[in-house]
Amino acid sequence: MNIVKNTICLWYDNDAETAARFYADTFPDSSIDAINLAPGDYPSGKEGDVITVEFTVMGVACIGLNGGPGFQHNETFSFQVATEDQEETDRYWNAIVGNGGQESECGWCKDKWGISWQITPAVLINACNSSDRAAAKRAFEAMMDMKKIDVAVIEAAFRG
Repeated sequence: MNIVKNTICLWYDNDAETAARFYADTFPDSSIDAINLAPGDYPSGKEGDVITVEFTVMGVACIGLNGGPGFQHNETFSFQVATEDQEETDRYWNAIVGNGGQESECGWCKDKWGISWQITPAVLINACNSSDRAAAKRAFEAMMDMKKIDVAVIEAAFRG
């Protein structure tokens, strides 16, 4: 067995396997690596239940823990996905929001399990980090009025 030294652990209310399958189907370089069953009864389940799911999301090692309803996700943790263009931005955004998720502001959305995602086109990252601070400010201000990022609007704002 290959032990990963640093893994993101995400708490689910018994949906870890379903969530991991969604991520593996949605994002490249993603997979389900192992499904682990409980060796005995535990407070919110019984022996043989799926207790953890080891999975990878875009190359990042994760483990989903079916811990029950005790904790909920919030925006203090998010996956940031850098996209190359509007098509890729739309694909990920629509997959998350269209599968029971919800839109938020400035390129953020939340999947149906409550995990936050930042779907961030590279053009926005580059614009906001530009040495042309006036152009960076225009792009940033344009983003502030968006839910899903519109690449063409960011490019136009950057150009002035």
